[in-house]
Amino acid sequence: MRLIYCCSALLLLILLPRTCQGGNILVLPAEGSHWINMDIILQALHSRGHNITIIRSSKSWYIKDNSTHYSTYTVPVERSLDKEMITKLVSYVIDLERGALPLTNFLYFSVGMLGTFFAAHEAVVEYVSAIIDDRELIRMLNDTKFDLVLTDPCWGSGPILAKYLNLPVVYNVRWLIPEEAHFGIAPSPISYIPITQSGCTDKMSFIQRVKNMIFYVVSQMQVQLVSKVVYQKTCDKYLGPDRDFYQLMIDADIWLMRLDFVFDYPRPTMPNVVYMGGFQCKPAKPLPQHLEEFVQSSGEHGVVIMSLGTFVSELPADMANKIAAAFAKLPQKVIWRYKGSRPDTLGNNTLLVDWMPQNDLLGHPKVKVFVAHGGTNGVQEALYHGVPVVGLPVFFDQYDNLLRLEYRGAAKILKLSAVDKDNDFLKAIQEVLNEPSYRMNIQRLSRLHRDQPIEPMDNALFWIEFVMRHKGAAHLKPASLRMSWFSYHSVDVALFLGGAVLLVVLSTFFLIRCLCHAMCKSKVKRE
Repeated sequence: MRLIYCCSALLLLILLPRTCQGGNILVLPAEGSHWINMDIILQALHSRGHNITIIRSSKSWYIKDNSTHYSTYTVPVERSLDKEMITKLVSYVIDLERGALPLTNFLYFSVGMLGTFFAAHEAVVEYVSAIIDDRELIRMLNDTKFDLVLTDPCWGSGPILAKYLNLPVVYNVRWLIPEEAHFGIAPSPISYIPITQSGCTDKMSFIQRVKNMIFYVVSQMQVQLVSKVVYQKTCDKYLGPDRDFYQLMIDADIWLMRLDFVFDYPRPTMPNVVYMGGFQCKPAKPLPQHLEEFVQSSGEHGVVIMSLGTFVSELPADMANKIAAAFAKLPQKVIWRYKGSRPDTLGNNTLLVDWMPQNDLLGHPKVKVFVAHGGTNGVQEALYHGVPVVGLPVFFDQYDNLLRLEYRGAAKILKLSAVDKDNDFLKAIQEVLNEPSYRMNIQRLSRLHRDQPIEPMDNALFWIEFVMRHKGAAHLKPASLRMSWFSYHSVDVALFLGGAVLLVVLSTFFLIRCLCHAMCKSKVKRE
């Protein structure tokens, strides 16, 4: 009898559908800080039993070929947006920021960098072409029976490959090419939604709205140029001439947005946009012993930490010396992530490190201020742990990220050129250290950010698995994805109604004119 029960139970387990079946996920990630937060999602997906496969280029410098939580296909390429290119770009931008006027910076980033911008995207096109042209790789990808493609659409390779393989798409996203992702999918009135690098908030004067409009027009020109000139040829080649690249790019099933509305300004959104701001943040773990001893040695003064992100590992020698000299005048201890030559003015209170556990340090009660470049990951971690920020933005979205904190009284922004001035950098740090409102404001934001019904990571994982279970999320996509621009903006309706009104006005005018003419003729006859 016991044997019968055991066999029955085993048969029941076999016949019942599995409720937590692991899936196959194909990932096309981006490099740098984008990879850091993508890898956190991949580790969480792996822990839930999913199989992760990454396609990487042979020139990848962040994405490891071997890992315990994913497997890789490495695609040989001749060129890539590699570390050397990024280092040169960062050095040039730092030099420009230190000496140029704001108008010069704007012209450089909007016009002068177009060549570099195009070259980077052309390398991406060559990369996705190498993937699709590798017939053995495509055969293996098809045989694996992937459930979806997870990608970062700051580059255009993911959407093209996903459509070629006919797979649902989930975006780990903040930026499209080269606009903020909301502009691609949701109504975005620029009267109160600032354009990246405009320096505006959601409360704009008339002049600021004019400025915002100019930045919007420039960004849309860049989007259309890159879409049509660089990517459309590849779409025509592999997907057919009826596929518009931009429409293809915004046709993702789920957009996992790396922000929330504690950090960003309120704005219209869409049902397939899922907010997971701060998903990479977590409670602090104990520090390594040498760091814990250094932090504890700060006494009542506490610690200042500084990091300028994954791309800015060193600075011009004179700038590094001025920063080190300012740190040496502080009573606080300083931990500075810096890989350049040791500054001559480095004080005994400052510890240089090649790497630091940023999240764990920000969660330490003795850390008082975070000197940061304004990358999304660092800003979100500072917000999560409630640490005020002194910002030194370098390029791209960094100024705008810091502006969102400064606008709420939780940060102070300095231009890189301010470091060259006597005591400006030191005064900014002392102000944030000594003015209680900075810490009060960032801690208020931290409480708001943490007060959510579901953890951001759990929310992201649910929607990734939702797409896997239902083979997409077409019911959440707006009809606007299938509309032409003139239909979306009702240009045809406006022209029709305008024509109808004009017809009525003209008909009325000619009718009145005919009546008047007839009455005049009748009067002449009577006379």
